Amino acid sequence: MRSAASGWCYPMPNSKPFDITLKPTANNSQSARPQRTDMQNNRINFLALGILALLIQACGNEGPPAGATPAANQAEQQIYEWKMITSWPKNLPALGTSPEYFADIVEQMSGGRMKIRVYGANELVGGLEVFDAVRQGVAEIGHSGAYYWQGKIPATPFFSSIPFGMTSYEQDAWLRFGGGNELWKELYAPFNLIPVRGGNSGTQMFGWFNKEINSLADLQGLKMRIPSLGGEVFRRAGGVPVTLQVSDVFTALQTGALDATEFVSPYNDLAAGYHTVAEYYYYPGWHEPGSTLETVFNKERFEALPEDLQAILLAGAEAMNQTLLDELMAKNNEALKSLVEEHGVELRRLPDDVLLELRRLSEEVVLELADTDETTRRIYESWNNFRTGVMNYNRIAEEALIDARNLPPN
Repeated sequence: MRSAASGWCYPMPNSKPFDITLKPTANNSQSARPQRTDMQNNRINFLALGILALLIQACGNEGPPAGATPAANQAEQQIYEWKMITSWPKNLPALGTSPEYFADIVEQMSGGRMKIRVYGANELVGGLEVFDAVRQGVAEIGHSGAYYWQGKIPATPFFSSIPFGMTSYEQDAWLRFGGGNELWKELYAPFNLIPVRGGNSGTQMFGWFNKEINSLADLQGLKMRIPSLGGEVFRRAGGVPVTLQVSDVFTALQTGALDATEFVSPYNDLAAGYHTVAEYYYYPGWHEPGSTLETVFNKERFEALPEDLQAILLAGAEAMNQTLLDELMAKNNEALKSLVEEHGVELRRLPDDVLLELRRLSEEVVLELADTDETTRRIYESWNNFRTGVMNYNRIAEEALIDARNLPPN
């Protein structure tokens, strides 16, 4: 996608299938819904019963309202069988299993009236075809990342992740209380879609490298798979951003066609096996400090549902949003420890001078994006004003606490 302001192209994923092949295990099957632990099942039951109780309290439980027609009562008892497509393999930890969790709790909360079959990437459509497939009604629900659609809608990265942008909970706060959700829905409405939060990766790792990064000079000519705005920043720093479907990344690293790749964080990266084909693991993930995942509903199909099922779907998406982030937070350190201690991965921090230049370039790229059109400018101003405010507060809150927590003892 080309910016009218500057003429440069945002590196975007192509339309090839988005896939990851993970090693099969004895207890795992692509066609079977992943088994959940007792703790996860208890959490499903607790959330389902709690949210259902709130819905009953809000709607009243004294039977059908006066004047209710037989047709309305019949609609309330109808069983809906919907399809949910994703950009991830179903067995991918967190990203792939969270949509299954969503389907489970929605079915429970609806008393079996809403049944959702989840399709991983390439089972029904390609992983990068989710937006169009849901818009056209091929499936009623999709789970993906908004920045994949930047070629269609320039402003979508603000609803996913911006380099040196907001952390997961800052981004969530903007979406829910800072006007972000309203802008997001406005942006997607012409495409017959309703977007809501569907998870967050938290702060990612920068990625996997087969050479050390000691200075900006080490980025020159470096071939790295890195999408969206982060890819454009990397290009301006002298690197070569590569658009490559994820299923091809492992082989590209193995053969030397790629020098580096970003993906998510240790929990997912360990499962993808990148530690077997790359030696250095760099942080911090400046390019994706808190990436929101999206759940999108076909607007026409969603609005045709009874109101209680609409509420259940939205509540299920909110539960998935928090659960996905919680799972990654809980599992990342364990996976990182395994990568370093069991697999001998070299964990490295990017040098300060490299980070400073990447930050300068990121500010330049984001400002150019903001000038693409009036809608993108309006979204940028909302996002940036909120970011400025939470950064101001967090200097005396989370940042101050972390600094105090890391003080050396006397």
